[in-house]
Amino acid sequence: MSIFAFGITNMLYAQDVDKDVLNWYNGKGAGMQTEKAYKKLKKRDSKTVVVAIIDSGIDIEHEDLEGKIWVNTDEIPNNGIDDDNNGYVDDVHGWNFLGNSSGENANAMRLERTRLIAKMQDKFEDVDENTLSASEKEEYALYQKMSEELEAERTSYGRAIAYFGMINGMIDATPETLNGIMGKSNPTVSEIEEKISELNKELNSLEKEYEKKEDEATAKKLAEVENNRDLLDFSRQVVAGELTKEQMNDRIEMFQGMIDTHHNVDFDGRAIVGDNPDDFSDVNYGNNDVEGPDALHGTHVGGIVGAVRGNGLGGDGVANDVLLMSLRAVPDGDEFDKDIALAIRYAVDNGASIINMSFGKAYSPHQKEVYDAFAYADSKGVLCIHAAGNDNADVDVTPNFPTSMYPFQTEKLDHFMTIGSSTKDLKKKVMVPAPTEKDPDKMKKKKVGFLASPFSNYGQTSVDVFAPGSEIYNAVPQSDYKELQGTSMACPMVSGVAALLKSYFPEMTMKEIKDVILSTATPYAGTMQVKPGTDLEEVDFAKLSVTGGVVNVYAAVKECLRLEKAKK
Repeated sequence: MSIFAFGITNMLYAQDVDKDVLNWYNGKGAGMQTEKAYKKLKKRDSKTVVVAIIDSGIDIEHEDLEGKIWVNTDEIPNNGIDDDNNGYVDDVHGWNFLGNSSGENANAMRLERTRLIAKMQDKFEDVDENTLSASEKEEYALYQKMSEELEAERTSYGRAIAYFGMINGMIDATPETLNGIMGKSNPTVSEIEEKISELNKELNSLEKEYEKKEDEATAKKLAEVENNRDLLDFSRQVVAGELTKEQMNDRIEMFQGMIDTHHNVDFDGRAIVGDNPDDFSDVNYGNNDVEGPDALHGTHVGGIVGAVRGNGLGGDGVANDVLLMSLRAVPDGDEFDKDIALAIRYAVDNGASIINMSFGKAYSPHQKEVYDAFAYADSKGVLCIHAAGNDNADVDVTPNFPTSMYPFQTEKLDHFMTIGSSTKDLKKKVMVPAPTEKDPDKMKKKKVGFLASPFSNYGQTSVDVFAPGSEIYNAVPQSDYKELQGTSMACPMVSGVAALLKSYFPEMTMKEIKDVILSTATPYAGTMQVKPGTDLEEVDFAKLSVTGGVVNVYAAVKECLRLEKAKK
């Protein structure tokens, strides 16, 4: 699935930034100790490192990315000639694999699952399973599984549209609701809050009364007061402007768009590009528009890696001396294996030391070709860093492609990392099960870690380490800034750390830098937390990744200094 759409509960979101959110990821506590690391490095010089951002595109004119965009100095801009003979015409800042030579750009795409169903539909739609060979039956089983998944998601999104439509109706009825409960249709927010406080007191009194009597009349009154309290809380949000029809209509439009594109077997967003996405030798496509029609995701990712530090704009990047190479290959929908493989090879051939990959999907029809591109990067010492995904799933069991271990691999590549998302809330009091023989439903409050983001994928062998990915404030197009969350944000944290270390310790290999990042991660073995994807199940944070830790820049810098001294 696209890194842009994770289902109703795991979507990226944006809001005004709080002071405790701004740059928390570079700070102390659950942050990466980036600022402390820079103090340790203040007497050292740095060397510029190129980081390739394979994503939706980057706003290369963003005010907070000034001086941070990679320039292909061997290419003369806009002369229509491939001056450096690398196969790409006028690729001054990177390449767009989702466009054509006329300057048109594709954006909305089907999910890979939908594309596979479309290819298999003619063969299997009305087939008699008894007529199939053994190998065909295996393929047919996959077709059935994917079709069921597709229908389930279409149904889920249809319900979401109906739900947000219902909310719109409740918003319209707010004056009537307020009049019925408060006797006036236009109270102020403070008046509503005062009434809510009164109802809460009445609820407490009724609850105590019901505990003594347990009679039907009190239960009915309790339910009535609780319903009025909840309706008033909803109305308060409407009156305060926190809940609007515009917001609901945006969500309706988003989910309808996903039904019409991501989950529509008849939709072909790739037609604009004009290539054969299954033919990896058909490489003459794309254009040099590295921003594209919707660069929100890629700009935010790039900003996390290298936004200008200390200028008071947005959030600070992790790496100070870095250039971002924009490779547009991730659409609104699932990326194509071919685009990813070619983007990786482009990054390697054009000088990137690190490749950030904040995307992922459930199915990959050309796994070998993508793996070969990773192997090529591995042979050249280029570090590929991938987001674990946002399905709160165990990727040891259910892979999120591309993955560190394909079925045909015998061992992991040296230059590949998979990153989970962590939060700024180390511990939090929550209600958890505490059953006894006398009361199996008993609950109690205890401190349970919330270090792994609730949406984050995890895996004791497939996810290497965690990094901040919740509540991340950084750049978005048009020199604007937003707070977003996802493993998409955690991934560039690590890319930024790798770039920082490489820039200050240029003699170190990317393999050595990867090993340092992993070996110096702050360990949280024994920190119990609610397991991602569950409401109450507890798990030791150490069991969610290989390292059981969160990236620590300061510790990594100290280790690099130690290794440097040991080599002399």
